[in-house]
Amino acid sequence: MSKRIIFILALVAFAAFEGFYYSNNLKKTAADSDYQKAFLHSNKIFSLVLPDKAEFAGEEAPLGLYYVREGLDRELMVNTYWHSSTLLMLKKTNRYFRMIVPILKKNNIPEDFKYLALIESGLTNVQSPAGAAGFWQFIPATGKLFGLEISDQIDERYHVEKATEAACKMLRGSYNKFGSWTLAAAAYNVGEGRITKELERQSTSNYYDLYLPEETMRYVYRIIALKLLYEHPTEYGYFIRKKDLYPPIPTYTISIDSSINNLPSFAKTQNINYRLLKEFNPWLRSDKLVNTSKKKYIISLPKKGFEDFDGLLSEIDNAEQIFNDTITAGSLPK
Repeated sequence: MSKRIIFILALVAFAAFEGFYYSNNLKKTAADSDYQKAFLHSNKIFSLVLPDKAEFAGEEAPLGLYYVREGLDRELMVNTYWHSSTLLMLKKTNRYFRMIVPILKKNNIPEDFKYLALIESGLTNVQSPAGAAGFWQFIPATGKLFGLEISDQIDERYHVEKATEAACKMLRGSYNKFGSWTLAAAAYNVGEGRITKELERQSTSNYYDLYLPEETMRYVYRIIALKLLYEHPTEYGYFIRKKDLYPPIPTYTISIDSSINNLPSFAKTQNINYRLLKEFNPWLRSDKLVNTSKKKYIISLPKKGFEDFDGLLSEIDNAEQIFNDTITAGSLPK
């Protein structure tokens, strides 16, 4: 074969290789480009539109101040886009707000304080690293100060109704001292002493003017943010059907004024398991109840049929309706 023919074949082979190389790279570039376009089409994140007005317990937040506006924007954004946490809290409100709100009303505490319990614990009987416990996150000393029994066997910080009563006493005392529900909320977080000191040191009587520890400066904004999300969930993208909210479980109570040596065995006598006994009475902190003083304790138990989820659903009016809106699931865009 002549050198000329060999040279021509080499050029053809090189051209073919080069074409293949650039063709593959063009395909790769096109694929990445298409992928990026799909990402931009599907992944759209929007800044939130703040309301014209926002208030807590009848006291308006001065949204005209840039730092107030930005403070609320931060908490509303964090909680709107923290989807799993916020969704779970909204579901729980259906079960527990109906226990909390009547106690607030009875004690003449503004209903907006139900959101304080929501941000303190997520309506979960948790214990903080600092030892605060229950829906209202009382530390032991404060809980005892406001009438809660706290021992190795009994811890009423975990008793929703009794802890709510204690929180009402604490909030009422702070309101009587400061004359402001917003300051009462801030004092719940950081203590009356700190609020008193800072009001005097900074020569103001307004929460929104105070420079405080970051957690306390965020505290009321977070309450307002959860209030907005609860009252207007669909405006922030939460479309929850009423049937997807956690239903209240019907209960009845029995009175005990003697010792119970074995709570698991006691649960069986009530036709439930130990887990359910503890779930409905989380204030029982041991597997027994020694009661030599014959004090009366009220134990809550689920009514027969509580495990019938279909039965619980049948109790819901307009089950397909979206929570805190007028639209139904059937009218959502396909």
